[in-house]
Amino acid sequence: MSKPNILIITTDQQRFDTIHALGNKHIYTPHLNWLVDEGITFERCYSDSPICMPARATIMTGKHGFNTGLVGNDDSLRPMDPSATMPGILTKNGYQTRAQGKMHFSPIRANYGFEHMEIPLDYYRYMWENTHLGIPKGHGVGENEIEPVISTVDETHSATYWTVKRSVDFLETRDETRPFFLWTSFAKPHPPFDPCSNYWSLYQNKNLPSPVYGDWSRDPDRVPQGFYHSTYVLNNAYRMSEEQLLDVKRAYYACITQIDYTLGLLFARMREMDLLDNTWIIFTSDHGDMMGDHNMGAKSVFLEGSAHVPMIVRPPKSREQALSGKRCSALVTLADVMPTVMSLAGIDNDLQLDGTNLLDLVDSPQEDRTFYGNCSNAYFSVIKDGYKYMWTRFGGEALMFNMKEDPLEQHNLTDKEPERAAQLKQLLIAQVSGYSSELVKDGEFTSASGKVRSADDIPKWPGFHSTYYPTDVLH
Repeated sequence: MSKPNILIITTDQQRFDTIHALGNKHIYTPHLNWLVDEGITFERCYSDSPICMPARATIMTGKHGFNTGLVGNDDSLRPMDPSATMPGILTKNGYQTRAQGKMHFSPIRANYGFEHMEIPLDYYRYMWENTHLGIPKGHGVGENEIEPVISTVDETHSATYWTVKRSVDFLETRDETRPFFLWTSFAKPHPPFDPCSNYWSLYQNKNLPSPVYGDWSRDPDRVPQGFYHSTYVLNNAYRMSEEQLLDVKRAYYACITQIDYTLGLLFARMREMDLLDNTWIIFTSDHGDMMGDHNMGAKSVFLEGSAHVPMIVRPPKSREQALSGKRCSALVTLADVMPTVMSLAGIDNDLQLDGTNLLDLVDSPQEDRTFYGNCSNAYFSVIKDGYKYMWTRFGGEALMFNMKEDPLEQHNLTDKEPERAAQLKQLLIAQVSGYSSELVKDGEFTSASGKVRSADDIPKWPGFHSTYYPTDVLH
C-alpha cells in the first residue's frame, strides 16, 4: 500500500474556542466543522510555549521549547537540525515536502528540511510588484495592535487567499510518483485584525459574548500585574471598554471565518483530485489570544485563551468511519504532532521525542499525563490532576485553577488551597531546575529584575513592521 499524503494546516493565534462545531455558536466555521465531523478532536491541547517561534519549532522537532532552549522569539537560537526535523525526515524517506505560508524560522529563508518553501515575504514581494492589485497592510495598524481595521486589499488578493492558492498550485504541479507533505500555514488571525470587508460585514452587528472576568481579574487595581506584562507590551486591551473589546472580537472572528471559507477552496480541489481518500489532515494553531478575557490581550501567558489551542486529526476516507466525530480528552501538546506524523508515514526513527502519537491516545487518554510550559523564561505552568498552576518571574506572582470545576479560570485558588499550590509549584521548580540553573536557585524560582506595578513600567511594542523590510512575521 502506498504511503499516505499528509497535510498540516496551522493558523496563527487562534484560540481553542473558535470553532462552531465545538460549541461556539457565534462564529461561522463550516470547513473546520467538517474536520471535526470527519476527524478526532483533541479537546485539551496546549502550546508549551505560546508564542510564535518556539511553538513552530516544537511542531518541527517534536521537542518542547524548554528542552531545545527556544522558549521565545529569539533569532539567535537555532535549535533545528534539518536532518532531524519533521520535513527533513519525511524528505529523506521519499516525501515531496512543501512549506506554504508563515514559518517564522531563523534565518527566515532556512528550509530546515523542506524541499521548497514560500513565506509571507514572497506574497508581499509579489504585491509590491503588482501595486494595481492594492497595497496590503496599507492601513498602518501594527502587528501587535488589536484595534479593528478593514483590509486594504480585496479578498482574492489577501495573504489568506494567496496561502491557499499557492497550496493548490503545489498539489496541481507536484511529483505524483511521491507522497506529499504540505504545511499550509496561515498568518492570521494574528493581528492586525484586518479582515476583508465582506467578512467584517458578517459580524458587524452580531451580538457576541462579553469577555470573561474572574474574582482575581475584575478589578484592574488589584490584578496580579506580572501576568499582564505581555498585554502591556503588545496592545491596548487593558485600556479598552467592553464595547471596543467586542469590536475586536468581531474582527478576530472575521479573520478566522475568512481562513475557513478559503479552506473550502483547498478541500474542494483536493476532492476533485481524489486526494482526500489518501490524505491525513492535521489542524492546529501555535497559540491563542486572550481577546480581552481578564482584561488581557495577546499571548505568552498560560491562561486558556492564550495557551489552549485547537487540535483536529482527520483521517483518509479509508479510516474515516472508525474515527470520525470522535472526541479525546487526553492532555496533549504541539510536541505530539511530529511523532504522530512519523507514525502516519510509517517511519521508524531513533530520535528522542518529547511527544507521543496522538492516535495512541484516542482510546487510552492517559489521564496521568502532566503538562509543563515555559514561555520566554518568564511565564511557567504545570497542569496535573485537573489543576493548572501558573507562576511568573515578573514579581513572583502565582495563579491556580481547578479546571474541571472552573474552566473559565474565574476563581484563583492559590490562597484557598495553599498546600496544593505549594505542591504544584515544587513540581514546576523541579522540572525547570532540570534544564536551567539560572531560573532556579536554592530550590526557589529567581525573579526577573523589577516588579511590574502598572502598565507605565513596561516599554511598548505595537509591532511596527514595514512591508519593505525582509521579515517572515508579516500578517
